[in-house]
Amino acid sequence: MAADNARHELFLMREIDAPTTKIYRAWTDPELLKQWFCPTPWGVSHAELDVRAGGSSFIVMKGPNGEEVENRGVYLEVVPNEKLVFTDAFTTAWVPSEKPFMTGIVVLEPLGDGRTKYTAIARHWTEEDKKTHEAMGFHEGWGAATDQLVALLAKI
Repeated sequence: MAADNARHELFLMREIDAPTTKIYRAWTDPELLKQWFCPTPWGVSHAELDVRAGGSSFIVMKGPNGEEVENRGVYLEVVPNEKLVFTDAFTTAWVPSEKPFMTGIVVLEPLGDGRTKYTAIARHWTEEDKKTHEAMGFHEGWGAATDQLVALLAKI
């Protein structure tokens, strides 16, 4: 089954010159998340994060022309400073969403000397959803957001 799911995954891996604690904080503090989560010229205008297994998230992304995209989800697994697993398959309190798209997995592995192996995975239900996400610019968008994350980490 794992091999079958792998074909529906998109990956981003980086070595980041920051400890896992800082990266985790940037993912879990709403005010920090707003500063890096969307590639410019997009931004985050609102973020509510109840970071615990079963807790909900509500992130509003705002485009350069005033357009807004609401993203609701639920955290499935939270291991402080090591791993976050979240999905849009649920909105809040295990209420199913209209159309589940993906599960996100962020893994933080210490490399020593304050460096971290950062792995972000987008796991999709179908090959079509994966292809849609690629066409939306997964690699460019998540890459740019990660660059913004790295810039923020240097300041906090």
